[in-house]
Amino acid sequence: MFFWMKKKTMSASRSSPDRIARHIAALPRSGIRDFFDLVSAMEDVVSLGIGEPDFVTPWHIREATIYALDRGHTSYTSNLGLLSLRRAVCEYVAGDFGVQYSPENECIITVGVSEALDVILRALLNPGDEVVYHEPCYVSYAPGIRMTHGVPVAVSTRESDGFALDPAALARAITPRTKALLVNFPNNPTGANLSQEAKQAIAGLAIENDLVVITDEIYSELTYGARSPSLAALPGMKDRTVFLHGFSKAYAMTGYRIGYACGPPDLIEAMMKVHQYTMLCASRLAQEAAVEALRNGRREMEKMRTEYRQRRNVIVRRLNEMGLPCVPPEGAFYVFPRVRETGLSSHEFAMRLLAEKQVAVVPGTAFGACGEGYIRCSYATALDEIEVAMDRLRDFLAGL
Repeated sequence: MFFWMKKKTMSASRSSPDRIARHIAALPRSGIRDFFDLVSAMEDVVSLGIGEPDFVTPWHIREATIYALDRGHTSYTSNLGLLSLRRAVCEYVAGDFGVQYSPENECIITVGVSEALDVILRALLNPGDEVVYHEPCYVSYAPGIRMTHGVPVAVSTRESDGFALDPAALARAITPRTKALLVNFPNNPTGANLSQEAKQAIAGLAIENDLVVITDEIYSELTYGARSPSLAALPGMKDRTVFLHGFSKAYAMTGYRIGYACGPPDLIEAMMKVHQYTMLCASRLAQEAAVEALRNGRREMEKMRTEYRQRRNVIVRRLNEMGLPCVPPEGAFYVFPRVRETGLSSHEFAMRLLAEKQVAVVPGTAFGACGEGYIRCSYATALDEIEVAMDRLRDFLAGL
């Protein structure tokens, strides 16, 4: 009898809402992942949804992985990462972004940029600290801030500004509780970028208000015009900026899960403390592949960028021709057309397009409330697939 009652009590406790931390229970599920759970169960779907290159990782990078495995390089590395990779990263950042970092204490290798963002937020924030960021934005920003007991403060960007961050709007969002500013340009989901003037104005606000700036530059190689310097390269910014970058997008290495952060020694040390107790280190095989990518991957990266530019031009032209206004993206591999005039919400538009024409796009609201009235289309898929998707979308609009 006692055993039965104990077993019953234990069973009931498993379903108790008190088992889940309140700040985790309150988090929404990813709008992207929920949507593509539906897509995975359907046939004949043309997907313009997932932000993953359709290119296979270049052979010489895969070969470096195989060679590292063949040599038995399957051990742990330093918590900071392989020194050879940190040296290659710092050389690359100096040459392409104009910022000099020490591989010994100003660089850490992480499990993708997602981990880099998580550990800097955990290393930086006290409960109640505010982080100002811009929307529409990558889906993890606000949840990542909340998971570290910070307070996310969103600044909306507008189509009329090309979805670039307005420094005046940013200034209005800063309060005495603001600890950091999180920016991502070129941007997911809009493809927007920042001008040199805007970056200088944002840097001025960071210095004036003593803010740490976290700049996520994962799409920086996929820029279709002149690339302005990183925020970290501007006067007075290196000592207050954490530069996040990785290999997933430019080198088609998403499954390798390899990223890095460069920044002031005190912040890198704090990040390393979190990293060493959670991830310990990134995969050594992935790290050795990343060294090869930095040493010899530029030609393939530039070929992929050329292909993305061609796809961008096609999808922007087709969308505008069918009456879905679309700001030409300056970077990344996304377009963010406006669908408000159809009379459908973003979610309704995406669901009906999927059900009626088997084309998958992402509702703009997955990237923040100000994404209502828009959808995100990724052109990280083959050009012939994009053409098929555009034909189906045109037919869908004609039937509304």
